[in-house]
Amino acid sequence: MLLHSVNLWNLAFYAFMVFMATLGLWDVFFGFEENKCSMSYMFEYPEYQKIELPKKLAKRYPAYELYLYGEGSYAEEHKVLPLTGIPVLFLPGNAGSYKQVRSIGSIALRKAEDIDFKYHFDFFSVNFNEELVALYGGSLQKQTKFVHECIKTILKLYKGQEFAPKSVAIIGHSMGGLVARALLTLKNFKHDLINLLVTQATPHVAPVMPLDRFITDFYMTVNNYWILNARQINLTTLSVAGGFRDYQVRSGLTFLPKLSHHTSALSVVSSAVPKTWVSTDHLSIVWCKQLQLTTIRAFFDLIDADTKQITQNPKKKLSVLNHHFIRHPAKHFEENPSIISDLTGTSMWVPVKVSKWTYVAYNESDKIYFTFPLANHRKIYTHVYCQSTMLDTNSWIFGCINSTSMCRQGIDLSWKAELLPTIKFLMLRLQDYPSLSHLVVYVPSIHGSKFVVDCEFFKKETRSIQLPVTHLFSFGLSSRKVILNTSGLFYNIELLNFGQIYQAFKINVVSKCSGVKEEITSIYKLHIPWSYEDSLTIAQVPSSTEISVKLHIAQPDNDSHVALLKMYTSSDCQYEVTVKTSFSQILGQVVRFHGGALPAYVISSILLAYGGQLYSLFSTGHCLEYATLLDKEAKPYKVDPFVIMVKFLLGYKWFKELWDMLLLPELDAIVLTSQSMCFPLVSLILFLFGTCTAYWGGLLSSTSVRLLSSLWLALKRPSELPKDIKIISPDLPILTIVLILISWTTCGAFAILLTYLYYVFKIVHLQASLTTFKNSQTVNPKHARRSEKKSNHHKDSIVHHLRLSASDAEDSLRMHSTLINLLTWIVLLSMPSLIYWLKNLRYYFKLNPDPCKPLAFILIPTMAILGNTYTTSIKSSKLLKTTSQFPLPLAVGVIAFGSSHLYRVPCFVFIPLLLHALCNFM
Repeated sequence: MLLHSVNLWNLAFYAFMVFMATLGLWDVFFGFEENKCSMSYMFEYPEYQKIELPKKLAKRYPAYELYLYGEGSYAEEHKVLPLTGIPVLFLPGNAGSYKQVRSIGSIALRKAEDIDFKYHFDFFSVNFNEELVALYGGSLQKQTKFVHECIKTILKLYKGQEFAPKSVAIIGHSMGGLVARALLTLKNFKHDLINLLVTQATPHVAPVMPLDRFITDFYMTVNNYWILNARQINLTTLSVAGGFRDYQVRSGLTFLPKLSHHTSALSVVSSAVPKTWVSTDHLSIVWCKQLQLTTIRAFFDLIDADTKQITQNPKKKLSVLNHHFIRHPAKHFEENPSIISDLTGTSMWVPVKVSKWTYVAYNESDKIYFTFPLANHRKIYTHVYCQSTMLDTNSWIFGCINSTSMCRQGIDLSWKAELLPTIKFLMLRLQDYPSLSHLVVYVPSIHGSKFVVDCEFFKKETRSIQLPVTHLFSFGLSSRKVILNTSGLFYNIELLNFGQIYQAFKINVVSKCSGVKEEITSIYKLHIPWSYEDSLTIAQVPSSTEISVKLHIAQPDNDSHVALLKMYTSSDCQYEVTVKTSFSQILGQVVRFHGGALPAYVISSILLAYGGQLYSLFSTGHCLEYATLLDKEAKPYKVDPFVIMVKFLLGYKWFKELWDMLLLPELDAIVLTSQSMCFPLVSLILFLFGTCTAYWGGLLSSTSVRLLSSLWLALKRPSELPKDIKIISPDLPILTIVLILISWTTCGAFAILLTYLYYVFKIVHLQASLTTFKNSQTVNPKHARRSEKKSNHHKDSIVHHLRLSASDAEDSLRMHSTLINLLTWIVLLSMPSLIYWLKNLRYYFKLNPDPCKPLAFILIPTMAILGNTYTTSIKSSKLLKTTSQFPLPLAVGVIAFGSSHLYRVPCFVFIPLLLHALCNFM
């Protein structure tokens, strides 16, 4: 029925929009690198020792528990308390298990064994019963209070020990990291109970899906507290994101707010973390071996040798985290490294006067110091670049002051080097070191291993090449390229005009090498200077390598830096770099950043079509097809201009004061702007996607009703159209009261679902009755005409007892089909709290707090009446014209206030439904 009512052009358009949406979804869910994380394995059988909590606490939180992780002999020894190590508390996230602590706990245990348990960490983990806190925010405050009690319980386990801890370190995965930050908002919480906070894939900025007000209120409380009290918060915090592999929590949400007076927070994407260099998905971030090894190395470097606990020195903590997570110099961490090093011993000193130099070391028996005099090079070149393929942690490059051919002491420049997967390198601007007379490269005596050391002097302008990116709307049809002709080791490709999240490109690097017999590795590093979201691509040359280029964080307005493609190349190869726009990745960015708002746009489109049906019923006495009115009424120009105009006016003080006086909430478009999430034409794109989804959803719902009615006719005796229309049947008040009682005593979403099923049953029954009537009309047309005449006679003669004709039944089914489509989305938006309630039913029979209870009290009687409503009973209503005018402003309201706050959407939907139901009585 729906397919017949839409023309082929519209059908082609809806199919095209499905194709476009599929491209975007494919990029989000599959358009990323393969999983390069190594699995972390336990060496011995993992054990989880349950920590006994005080009886009052266990009674107050029956679903929550606290465990201590252990393996083998360690687990056996620590079954007898008290403990002697350094406490670390792991907090799982949404639907997370306390057993996820095993990866990092096992690695920490192996590290402690390597140093003969001079220091060791005790890893605790909280069992939150795998609650779905990302979908239902009502338990976030409860979890926070329980964690506070757990911290106090953990510290009591160390009482009487010589080096008893006074605080714990916390590792929070996903929503567990937000719960950890929320601890500071508790009235009786002492901030010094936490000495370090590491969060993994935690959405700090905003919830992924704001499905109830408890989640958004919790976020607002936490973030406002951290911003307003930033000067008093001395908690060192590290937030690690998973990158593009994590499609559940996009990395932009994990970045802690940058405040000038709060410098103890770091945010980084795992692909930029030294010695990790991989993107992780939402679950693998807790077991990715590369990342967990980096985390544990940092933890052991944070230990204070005097207290045998994590240091209380905030500068040292930040220094350690920078060393391991931001810039690694290929040396072990030292709190106060010795800058001056002795260059003595029986070593060869070899002067090098050329501007470009390569040395291949293999089975060296003597130590060699290669010296590069800088006086002459300063006159010609601006920079020096050196790299080594020997990735040990010893010092390897020095600077000499006022030396001729050799020096006894040198400035250790190795601390300024940077580690990459296959090389460590140092780049210096010569004018920054005017006192240095020589650069010294040290080659140790080695046996059996081979490595290469390269150095070159160059002018900056010869290695910095500008490459303007292609336009957003070039759709990949045009490209720009540069060719690197010189035989350098390092290039900076400046990607001009690239700084917005809606931009996405594919960069293709083609390398051609001459006379190369051995395998050569090149590294291409995308460097984003305004956030730590760099990514590396390793290529074996000669080759053709494709690099995806897109952002997690947009460039701030006050930032003038340029995104760079840093290329660590081979001097034997020529490179060609081509950039072009990737349309599929742009669609992926739209889905990634704005996909959560799609339900609001779908419901807005359905509301516009619903309003059109009500108006057609008022003006013509008949209800038009849903698809026809969706095509006619669901237009972006009916919604977007109002939102844009209000956003513009809110820039004026007088309008903002009036807005606040009316107690209206903040416009969602302003929220998106504050989060740097504005796309050009994004609202139009989302509206088109929403209309497309509304169309196919309507087709699905009407088809489902027809299939269910066919099944009903196959199982039950054919039914007839109702002879008399009764809006309130004898059993309706009882059913309504029962459903309201269910909502009050159990879960509002459960009662809404039951009411929805009752409503669908009524519509399926009506469809079956109409099908039976049409079949009988086909078999006996004369009898059918007499019945139709008799029906029309009843319409004219009987006022109070309305009789339903076939045409009225068809009109009613068209209206009900739209309502089913609309109500289905309301039920879907209420499902998370129902799932949470069902999962915790053995602990709590009544959901408290219940975000859907107020909605259920209004929606239950409304849907019950609408289930008995037919077009013939409302077409003469005085309220119908007014009712038909409401969906348009409400559709605007859904976009204005519901796109970033989905829990508000049902509040806009129930208003026209309530008026529709009242049309039966007015």
